[in-house]
Amino acid sequence: MESAEVIAERFALVSPFLDERTRRLIAAAEARVLGHGGVSEVSKATGVSRKAIRKGLEELTEAPLERLPPGRIRRVGAGRKAVEHAQPRLREALEALVESTTRGDPESPLRWTCKSVRQLSGELGRAGFRLCPQKVADLLHAMGYSLQSNRKRLEGATHPDRDAQFLHIQEAVSAYQKAGQPVISVDTKKKELVGEFKNNGREWHPQGEPVAVKVHDFVDPTRGRAAPYGVYDLTRNAGWVSVGIDHDTAEFAVESIRCWWNQMGHACYPEATQLLITADGGGSNGARSRLWKYELQRLADETGLAVGVSHFPPGTSKWNKVEHRLFSCITQNWRGRPLVSHEVVVNLIAATRTRTGLQVACQLDTRTYQTGLKVSDAELAKVKLERDSFHGDWNYVIRPRPSLQ
Repeated sequence: MESAEVIAERFALVSPFLDERTRRLIAAAEARVLGHGGVSEVSKATGVSRKAIRKGLEELTEAPLERLPPGRIRRVGAGRKAVEHAQPRLREALEALVESTTRGDPESPLRWTCKSVRQLSGELGRAGFRLCPQKVADLLHAMGYSLQSNRKRLEGATHPDRDAQFLHIQEAVSAYQKAGQPVISVDTKKKELVGEFKNNGREWHPQGEPVAVKVHDFVDPTRGRAAPYGVYDLTRNAGWVSVGIDHDTAEFAVESIRCWWNQMGHACYPEATQLLITADGGGSNGARSRLWKYELQRLADETGLAVGVSHFPPGTSKWNKVEHRLFSCITQNWRGRPLVSHEVVVNLIAATRTRTGLQVACQLDTRTYQTGLKVSDAELAKVKLERDSFHGDWNYVIRPRPSLQ
């Protein structure tokens, strides 16, 4: 008779490749070869229960037609019953806990707590049910629940002329492009802390050697912040970014557009007589900003361009092309890298490329921009502003003043 050690060693070799049925059949075959007392010996050597081995012995002697069909390890209805069968109202109790928190029931014990499976398990226990946290997760999945984050979909109140303004912008962009005139989308990217601060995302490093950054995100007074203002050329799929180190004002915004024109735009559109700017309705390039219009007048006078502006309706800044054709690419390029200096910020932005051909130029703007500048009524009256018949507050053209061309 073979020793228990030999049986155990042989079974251990094949055990990782066995399912429940083949385990009991192989253990039963060993017991059958051993004869009397084989069931106990094999059970001790392999860890398979004697009940399972006896079941395997019965299956070995079954007629072919009585055997389990291919692919099944148990007969239909066999095995441990689902936990909800022993606790009939378990599903309803769990769903009531989850649903009440999402529907705002103030009486729910979990109304103001995190809906972790551990807390749900504890609350079910206090209600008389027995369910471990892992089984709570399994049951939630079976009920059609899953872990989900918040999703930005609610835009708040929409302007009644929102769609009409989108159509107006589309038609204006098409008209300018057909005439060979430049069209740009502008906006300020989120201000970034400069220094050894965490930057979301991951990049490849030797295992166990992540880049160390500061624990707290307090502004470094010696480095401050970076304020990237982007100018995206819709026709050429090219971007310009001025990285400011001071306040994001209308003066800074127009200066960034001026830099784009002097460094890139004029060379690409030497015959241009007009410029169309699509911009958000608020911020440094807001539709109601007097300083924005005053500075655009200066730009028009310097360049001789008739500067047209179309603002996106309130709450629709995500549709601005500069957001998802320029800024998103920059964010992707510098993911996981601490922006340790303004030079690093400029280099990372300038190195941004995409498979669709996007190229970006970048320059550091070290000027200071005063906040709170006021444009008087007299100064605003000198702005040669022509408002469009449709929403003149959103759509207008600022023409160069003849005497200053």
